[in-house]
Amino acid sequence: MNWKERFVISEEVQSALDENRPVVALETSIISHGMPYPSNIETALMAEKVVRENGAVPATIGVYRGHVTVGMTEDMIACFTNRKDHPETKTMKASVKGIPYAVINGLNAGFTIAAGVRVASMAGIRIMATGGLGGVSRDGQFTMDVSADLEELGKTSVAVVCAGCKPILDIGRTKEVLETKDVPVISMGVDSFPAFFSRTSRFRTDYRIDKVEDVAKFLHAKWEIGFHGGVVVSNPIPEEFELDGDKLEKVIQLAVEQAKIEGISGEDNTPYLLHKVCDYTKGTSLARNIEIVRSNVRVSALLAKAYCELN
Repeated sequence: MNWKERFVISEEVQSALDENRPVVALETSIISHGMPYPSNIETALMAEKVVRENGAVPATIGVYRGHVTVGMTEDMIACFTNRKDHPETKTMKASVKGIPYAVINGLNAGFTIAAGVRVASMAGIRIMATGGLGGVSRDGQFTMDVSADLEELGKTSVAVVCAGCKPILDIGRTKEVLETKDVPVISMGVDSFPAFFSRTSRFRTDYRIDKVEDVAKFLHAKWEIGFHGGVVVSNPIPEEFELDGDKLEKVIQLAVEQAKIEGISGEDNTPYLLHKVCDYTKGTSLARNIEIVRSNVRVSALLAKAYCELN
């Protein structure tokens, strides 16, 4: 097996990187496991469009038919939708540990943030957009269920633009792990760590930096000095889409209890809970999730542009 042939960067992405033009990495687990069809494919294509509209090149990342692929075509993205009536769209969910399995078996694999960050860094991409960061589960002090996203950010020099961590997680403990890993948390426009569907939480951020140009300066200084590791750039949900925190918490508690009853755990837990919350809110949370992605992708493109200008 020629391993170089198994790591494919599209001509468009490679050309942009060679010419110091802005590139934004986009994850694929949001397509394969984060949203139902057809919202997943619509959101993925919307994200690519928004990146382009804001002056950057999109690089959707995953394993496509056994090839680690940085910069997918629309046809490739359509193969990640996990539609039960279309076997060719079957896609596994992969963190870093799962990538070799997908490669040797010729599978499609939707990447978590951890896998996306690792491969983006290998390709030379510094900015990644997502919806919500992974973190510590709500009973993580007992189960030790802590997302590999946090570990990866502790060692890989990529900035992840998100709306805080996913609301089904323990925000406080997630923030503490980021602190332990020495991962800076920047919040744009707010003084706390955003709570995904809510713009604020009771947990502090490390630094409030409102302008993308200043966030780019922070990233540039950190990495140029030689301080390796990622940065969490928290971009809160737009005000008009914010949900009532108390009502949402009740819904999440219901979903968490149902997961325990059904014995859902590990990597199946997050997609299960997100789908349950979507059901309980009659689709409201899904619509808000899409707007979060739209906002984060736009900020990521602007940040990538500002960062390239410093280089």
